[in-house]
Amino acid sequence: MRSLRISDLIVDQRDRYVFRVHRSAYVSPEILELERERIFDRSWLYVGHESEVANPGDFRTREVAGRPILFCRSSDGDVRVLLNSCTHRGAVVCREAEGNAKTFQCFYHAWTFNNRGDLVGVPDIAGYGPAFRKEELGLIPVPRMTNYRGLVFASFDPDIADFTEYLADAKDPLDTILDQGEVDHVRPGMEIVGGTHRYSVRANWKMITENSLESYHVAPLHRSYIEYLRLAGADVSQAPIRGYSAGLGNGHAIEEYEGNWGRPVAKWEPRWGEEARREIDELRERLRERFGEKHATRVAEWNRNVFIYPNLMINDIMAITLRNYYPISPDYTEVTAYSLARAGESARWRSLRLDNFLTFLGPGGLSTPDDNEAMESCQRGYRTVKELGWSEMSRGMTRPPEAVDEEQLRAFWRRWATQVTGAEASTARRRLRAAAR
Repeated sequence: MRSLRISDLIVDQRDRYVFRVHRSAYVSPEILELERERIFDRSWLYVGHESEVANPGDFRTREVAGRPILFCRSSDGDVRVLLNSCTHRGAVVCREAEGNAKTFQCFYHAWTFNNRGDLVGVPDIAGYGPAFRKEELGLIPVPRMTNYRGLVFASFDPDIADFTEYLADAKDPLDTILDQGEVDHVRPGMEIVGGTHRYSVRANWKMITENSLESYHVAPLHRSYIEYLRLAGADVSQAPIRGYSAGLGNGHAIEEYEGNWGRPVAKWEPRWGEEARREIDELRERLRERFGEKHATRVAEWNRNVFIYPNLMINDIMAITLRNYYPISPDYTEVTAYSLARAGESARWRSLRLDNFLTFLGPGGLSTPDDNEAMESCQRGYRTVKELGWSEMSRGMTRPPEAVDEEQLRAFWRRWATQVTGAEASTARRRLRAAAR
């Protein structure tokens, strides 16, 4: 980094169809500190789904942007995101992963907070002076929080754009995913299936974005899964896959394509049997009634990986997986994955969904270990950064980008470069100065 300016880490020459990323971006501790300050502290970040705190008093403890948070539903029914740090001396107030509680008591000095975050109990409160204000010492809420169709996001930037504006063109594919939950008249909506996958990858966090957004690697890297599908009777002969890739604004991106495997929402495959086919036909008819033929076909038959910048990947393929990831060091990333499902779906479809979640997308499945090994291999290869400095990401620049191309990766890196170099902050300051004149 001493010999290369941050602004020089990206080569983006559209007239020459060249896009390259310098590998310092994957190994530099200085870059990681800038990412924490300029990206994670200034973006909307995924916290969880409202179904995980369905009842008053339900809570989950998590980390968001490296901070411990308390994701809960208070006794008055509101979903809240609070900093999980005692206002007395800083200890984590709630140390359980999940549960139901009316109050949370800090184990250090027994300060007690209700599930709205209010400070309700202080031992020997008479020992404090007249300036002590209990009502000012409740748990601190995150600066910004939003609930978008059940998905809860938070931001540590009080001045960040509203979430729908932040989504830009990612709103449409995100809505398409969530529309899968609108076919049940009795219990519409989506829910998180109980349980999570937590694992780590000895690789830079940005490689998870890259790996999850492109299908170029599927045929060579996932040969074992393709063979598994073939032996199970699935049609894996479709080639090339019909689809596209695109940036969606603000760093968000999509890879969307016509799939060749079944989907619990409404795409049948022969190995499921005729009874399943009748159920699928019923689901398809509900989708047509609700959305019309064109959108129903997109919801049911097309697969998509939708990336919500900076660190939420939604794999909407044979099941829906939400992958949330955060860097611990330049070469070590922690991942949490959740299965998002249609609320109220039958036991048959829930079983098929979870089977796909485990066998393909899970950390012990037929895909994720391949991906993790590939990313870790890249990270080891980046030790040659002094001799081999650049990674190539120009595929698809000479044509309308296909699903196997890299336009979606370039969209991510362009936004990354704007934030890490400080160009975004500089532009905002100029706008403020201009507005003040």
